[in-house]
Amino acid sequence: MTQFLMLIAVLLPIVTGIAVLCIKRSGKGLHIALFAVLAVEAAVVTVLMLQGSSEQIVLFAMSEELTVALRMDRLSCVFMPVAAYGFLVTEVYAFRYLDHEEAEGSHPETFFHAFYLLSLGALIAMDLAANLITLYFFLEMLTLASMPMVLYERTKEAGAAALKYLFYSIAGAFLGLLAIFILRGYLMTLSFAPGGNLDLQKASGNVRLVFWAVFLGVVGFGVKAGMYPLHGWLPTAHPEAPAPASAVLSGVIAKAGVLAVIRLIYYAVGTGFLRGSWVQTALLILSLMTVFIGSMMAFTEKVLKKRLAFSTVSQISYALFGIFLLTPEGLTGGLLQVLFHAVVKICLFLCAGSVIYNTGLRRTDELAGLGRQMPWTFAGFTAASLSLIGIPPFCGFVSKWVLAQGSLSSGIPVFSWLGPVILILSALLTAGYLLPVSISAFLPGKGEGTLPAGKYNDGGWKIVLPILLLAVLSLVFGLIAPVFSEWAGSVASTLSGGVF
Repeated sequence: MTQFLMLIAVLLPIVTGIAVLCIKRSGKGLHIALFAVLAVEAAVVTVLMLQGSSEQIVLFAMSEELTVALRMDRLSCVFMPVAAYGFLVTEVYAFRYLDHEEAEGSHPETFFHAFYLLSLGALIAMDLAANLITLYFFLEMLTLASMPMVLYERTKEAGAAALKYLFYSIAGAFLGLLAIFILRGYLMTLSFAPGGNLDLQKASGNVRLVFWAVFLGVVGFGVKAGMYPLHGWLPTAHPEAPAPASAVLSGVIAKAGVLAVIRLIYYAVGTGFLRGSWVQTALLILSLMTVFIGSMMAFTEKVLKKRLAFSTVSQISYALFGIFLLTPEGLTGGLLQVLFHAVVKICLFLCAGSVIYNTGLRRTDELAGLGRQMPWTFAGFTAASLSLIGIPPFCGFVSKWVLAQGSLSSGIPVFSWLGPVILILSALLTAGYLLPVSISAFLPGKGEGTLPAGKYNDGGWKIVLPILLLAVLSLVFGLIAPVFSEWAGSVASTLSGGVF
């Protein structure tokens, strides 16, 4: 039964996406059908999570060793609901938002919905990947499926942004593939196993090569997560993509890079081999550099969606920092950041899209006084901002607290205290680039906020409902955080070596 549900979870959005692309019919009927498909997808994912691990199912084999196969495990249970429910909520918003895009001459909405569903199918398949080959295969498919969403508006800038996203992502995936080529000679199998399956006897004869392979693989997979120095596609692609695409790119699809990094380190090589090595040191440096640089760039950026894109660069590297600590506590914080950041960042991008949809305004210095005419949008923006900064009792505080505690308890020289320092500095910068937007919107200064009364509003319920739902969830998840912390902690313990 579990194998059948895995096939449904992967094939349902892919087959539906192809059908939408072929039929090319829009309207209310399409919206109902798409919502039903995504609701069923979320239900299937939920059932899979409740059933737990599964036997491997081979989709096809290129040779006896090179197989594309699926298997449900504990890490799948973290990433699949983020994808399924994130796409479901954002699609409701997209039904209304794409009216605005079509009016400005973009592709028919069926173009967006088709590739939106294809991206979800590839992402779910990545979450269920049973080995490194399957992971690489669907990572490439995810790039090819999601790139047209960036291109949707068909402007010169959108074309350039889509190509930059494509080239960065493919280059990163090729680095990952190179790492797989090298590591194959030192792994007992390409299949995933908690704790890793590195042949230590073989690896001990060429430690330097194995270290370089792991480093290049993590940097390559880290491109999708926006890790420095190959983070440049994020602030380019997000301002050009429609808001629903930006929301899932930032909140969900970028997490594919985090998933690939965890698979490589915790399921292929193993943390014991890397702990204390120059590879760990280099990756910790890169992650903290990304956290700080992303926050600084967001602080100085005036275009709202681009500011949020730089914020994503910073915030996803919070999770990478926890992963690179190579401890159960650090990984727990990283997994919580994956979940909570998805909720918050999707909400923020939907709020930015609401502003664009209803006003056409894109810069942060143009929004003074707008909160009085769009109260629900900016209430959601404020709640999500407080969570991203790390203000209790919002969920963002919990993940950052666990990350700081994991860093302090890691015992790693310098990084055990430098990590929390950088996280705090980043939180201050986050407050500096998010809170002024809300303050100016609701409490404009003298001479500001001269927009004509009654000119703008929050838009229809399809715009407002997803924003408010995510804003409320950012608070609720913080209030029930012990449940998530215990769950993430058990997954982290498993990845350090154990059973499902």
